[in-house]
Amino acid sequence: MNRTAPINLTRNIGIMAHIDAGKTTTTERILYYTGRSYKMGEVHDGNAVMDWMEQEQERGITITAAATTCQWAGHVVNIIDTPGHVDFTIEVERSLRVLDGAITLLDGVAGVEPQTETVWRQANKYRVPRLLFVNKLDRVGANYDRCIDSVRERLGTIPLVLQRPIGAEDRFEGVIDLVENKAIIWDNETLGAEYSVAPVPESYQDEAELHREMLLDVLSQHDDRLLETMINGETVTPEAIREAIRDMTLRLEGVPVFCGAAFKNKGIQPLLDGVVRYLPSPADVPAVTGHKLKGSEALDELTTRDAKDDAPFAALVFKIMSDSYVGQLCFIRVYSGTLQAGATVWNPARGKRERASRLLRMHANQREDIDQCFAGEIVAIVGMKNVVTGDTLCDEKSPLLLERIEFPEPVINIAIEPKTKADQEKLAASLQKLMVEDPSFRVHVSEETGQTLIAGMGELHLEIITDRLLREFKVEANVGKPQVAYRETIRKTGRGEGKFLRQTAGKSQFGHCVLEVRPGTRGAGLTFRNLCTALTLPPGFVAAAQQGIESAYQGGVLAGYPMVDVEVDLVDATYDESESTELGYKIAGVMAFRDAAGHADPVLLEPVMAVEVVVPDEFVGDVIGDLNGRRGEIRNMTLRNGSQVVDATVPLGRMFGYSTDLRSGTQGRGTYTMQFSHFSPVSEPAGDRAGARHGG
Repeated sequence: MNRTAPINLTRNIGIMAHIDAGKTTTTERILYYTGRSYKMGEVHDGNAVMDWMEQEQERGITITAAATTCQWAGHVVNIIDTPGHVDFTIEVERSLRVLDGAITLLDGVAGVEPQTETVWRQANKYRVPRLLFVNKLDRVGANYDRCIDSVRERLGTIPLVLQRPIGAEDRFEGVIDLVENKAIIWDNETLGAEYSVAPVPESYQDEAELHREMLLDVLSQHDDRLLETMINGETVTPEAIREAIRDMTLRLEGVPVFCGAAFKNKGIQPLLDGVVRYLPSPADVPAVTGHKLKGSEALDELTTRDAKDDAPFAALVFKIMSDSYVGQLCFIRVYSGTLQAGATVWNPARGKRERASRLLRMHANQREDIDQCFAGEIVAIVGMKNVVTGDTLCDEKSPLLLERIEFPEPVINIAIEPKTKADQEKLAASLQKLMVEDPSFRVHVSEETGQTLIAGMGELHLEIITDRLLREFKVEANVGKPQVAYRETIRKTGRGEGKFLRQTAGKSQFGHCVLEVRPGTRGAGLTFRNLCTALTLPPGFVAAAQQGIESAYQGGVLAGYPMVDVEVDLVDATYDESESTELGYKIAGVMAFRDAAGHADPVLLEPVMAVEVVVPDEFVGDVIGDLNGRRGEIRNMTLRNGSQVVDATVPLGRMFGYSTDLRSGTQGRGTYTMQFSHFSPVSEPAGDRAGARHGG
């Protein structure tokens, strides 16, 4: 089997945006115009191809990232449609980790919204070149120039405005292409499949000329060849402009901006042209970097792997999905080499061989068997037994370990228990499958109550999980109320000692160590340093003490919540050759950590959420009063299209049920979005947290 297209004619892109900006609708139009679908699916009708889960169709939102492949202008375009809701941000994170480019959608009325900023930062983190598509220009209140301004102010990038709209709101009918200096008008009779290219209308010529000059001015500041052409008074060709745009895009110095109305079938074909012209192929991005291996141990030394079919095979597992027909599907991005169906690959993270029984090209939840996959492709594998998200698959003769994907910490817990004895085993197996699929979902058992607790990124996240348990896995379960996932940390330096000595079965168990703890850098987790020499304490016992410290760190010292961001130094220890045991030092490590942390001003932390409320003017006072009553801090207020936008930070524990309260307090006209911001010391009395201890 040969490649569908050369690697330089391959594009791996994601579509990302704030919730309800039109990502799935845009993807549906792309599939229709590229011939991948014979009809357009609609989100509001529940028949969108990419929203295939029952929960997605019922709610009209995207929950899980769906992959598909289509062709445009001789190029193969692999697309991942990502969710917009903050509870499913892990889907965006792991998709961006393996993509070469992305389309960011903006709502033409709202401009840059909170989740837009979040996905933009995620794309910056992985250095993914982007295009911007200002969507919904047919809506009342749409303002293209205001959207462009919000891109400059809130995303901190240079917008390369390649198009201007013709008409506004319900009179929006086409765009002016500033590169070609032509007008594109869509035909409503053919659902936008046909369009005419004509000279710029006379009434728009001054505007087009002004904005074309502005575009050339921006490009010439970053492209010496274009500047030289302009200084010499020579004609600037569309090819020269496109070359300058592509260079700026690939260097992340600017972002090309397109516009349209996906629901009204306008603007999609030029956007696809932009994808193949300005976004990189797998051969255009830097070679992937991984750690060299010595046996099963990853070394600090790095190595690169070029995106070539004849290079040794290397791929990253970025998503696991349970399929009722074929079992577990592993989605991979192939960075180098080729893989045949039925071949065996090496998983260096687990030290195991895995067999790729079948290779599939996915179109949402539809599967197409393929014999072989190549460098730069995104495919799914059937047959993997011990693989999790973030694992590397490679050639056993040329092993390397690719950088793992970072997963966010859950901020909300609920208790869950099976209704019958028969459901008990099914519940455990189902929760395990869901954890493998979704690394931002966690399951643990409370040591105090024995309850099974499931943790996620928000109320909607856990609502979807419990709904899937009932429908997909046929498990009947009782679910508790959501509870906050608190954390603990320390605020100053403390010193502590742990000494353990016990006789068991005639044998002494001894361990003794002295620790010093101090607050760590935010986000660093637990940092351990051994300051003892091998003579003071042999390495095996140091490792045992470290295990005890890690165990105590997870259990906290105030209320049993996991701790965050603590630096620990093992400063002294006593070693007795005849009585010292690893168990003794593990227990001594627990005792010493609890003693030291208890002297270091421990504090309980709660998750604080960044909340944006959009509300009509007449309800602003009530909304601000309500947020203040929830211990919220108002950060900013702005006017957007006649509505007030209130930015605030509010403790998560005070936000349960806010959706209902906001609707009832604003006659159903207020909306809000919420995403995790940071952990902050709890300032409310302990009585206000009644019930949270056992749930969290």
